[in-house]
Amino acid sequence: MPLNQLEQAKYKTIGTKQTLKAIKTGKARVVYLAEDAEAHVTKPLLQLCEQQGLEIIKISSMVELGKACGIKVKAASAAIVDE
Repeated sequence: MPLNQLEQAKYKTIGTKQTLKAIKTGKARVVYLAEDAEAHVTKPLLQLCEQQGLEIIKISSMVELGKACGIKVKAASAAIVDE
């Protein structure tokens, strides 16, 4: 399951602002997007990932993504990043 990589990642971002920043600075390696997140939140991330050729893994729910990140709230996006 792709979420195992996120759960075990030493360095990751959680949330759209942190993930967007990691993508822009070139630190993001794999980006996770929740399919039930609002499109206006995830669309900029999706477009930027496509421009930069980053792998995008879609997760069915924000709850599931939040849990994989080790938080007790929903998350629209997350990423595995370099140090």
